[in-house]
Amino acid sequence: MSKLKAGVIGTGHMGHYHVNVYAEQLNNVYFHGIADIDSKKVEELSEKYQIKGYLDYHKLLKNVDIVSLAVPTKLHYEIAKDCLEAGVHVLVEKPFTTDYSQAEELFDIAKRKNLILQVGHVERFNGAVQELKKIVKDPYLMESRRIGPFITRAKDDNVIMDLMIHDLDIILNLLDEQPENYSAFGKKICSGKVDVASVQLKFKSGCIATVVASRVSENKLRTLAITQKDAYIFLDYTDQDIHIHRRADSGYFVSREEIRYKQESFIERIFVYKDNPLKLQIKHFIDCVSGDGKRMYSEEDELRSLKLALNILSSIKEN
Repeated sequence: MSKLKAGVIGTGHMGHYHVNVYAEQLNNVYFHGIADIDSKKVEELSEKYQIKGYLDYHKLLKNVDIVSLAVPTKLHYEIAKDCLEAGVHVLVEKPFTTDYSQAEELFDIAKRKNLILQVGHVERFNGAVQELKKIVKDPYLMESRRIGPFITRAKDDNVIMDLMIHDLDIILNLLDEQPENYSAFGKKICSGKVDVASVQLKFKSGCIATVVASRVSENKLRTLAITQKDAYIFLDYTDQDIHIHRRADSGYFVSREEIRYKQESFIERIFVYKDNPLKLQIKHFIDCVSGDGKRMYSEEDELRSLKLALNILSSIKEN
């Protein structure tokens, strides 16, 4: 089989990461070029990696089989549609689209033209998340926190679509069900859009999930805590670490001067194979296109987190 010719449309912060991965000369792939409206970026990157550079992405589409799409969210639908209609397989950075019906339409086009359309939820390929699927069983409570300081480049998206959608996607995939009901609250602080949000989800299985996202907190945290029978599981996305607490025991000691509390538990640290999640995601995309791998996530998986995120955002706006 001849090598797939790859391209990247959009070479901003996230797009540059895609360029770096393709430039590693992945198996079965020839990195043809990039497209961006910023002529300076196109010139710099095409010279650095010895690839073709285009200011018009339509010209790139005539010369590639697959593309990573990393343009501003508001352009995802239009450009992804052009890619699919041109017969090109597409990996679209999250959030997929800003409208659910547009997302459904894009998958309909991909199905009609027998193309792979994949949404770039990079946390799915975090080594710790992959291990988590083997550990979680009938959880009672999930507590997710994804917070950090404000970054100017993220101002075009609200915190639900920018950050929280990662955690919604992971929770839905772990439980494999939609919530029965939820409550959602948010606040605009510095971007003119929702910058802080807290959501509580209730599932038919009985699990309750609390999801907090903030992009105005002066500390960066990416964590997920899960409580289930006889175990408390704590995942750190940044370090790709999982700790499981079992057989917890607590007590306290009282003296004339003070009260001292103690808690003890048996802690397991799970071995996690750590690799670049974006690289693993792109490899999976390539394998699906070439027929060397089976899709890990169905069309339904790709759409349900988007649908929930959009519903949550609508609920916050109403509140």
